[in-house]
Amino acid sequence: MIEEIKSSKVYTPKETRDFLKVSDSTMKRMIKNGIIRAYKVSGQHRIWGAEILKLLSPELGSGIYKVYRNIREKTKETIKKW
Repeated sequence: MIEEIKSSKVYTPKETRDFLKVSDSTMKRMIKNGIIRAYKVSGQHRIWGAEILKLLSPELGSGIYKVYRNIREKTKETIKKW
């Protein structure tokens, strides 16, 4: 049974990994690089459900694609100038 992610609930990195289906090292990289915001409580990371939901949001995916497309176009223009 898949648990529903609640925006006001706090999750551990392991629970978050299970939702996102990523490895431990990927989860650590996501936290370190600020892809997902985590808070340290007594030396352990905790993640709000709202942060997980933001990461899974389709709006985020389309926004990332727009940024990627802009970078790709700027790279093409720069290469043409060489």
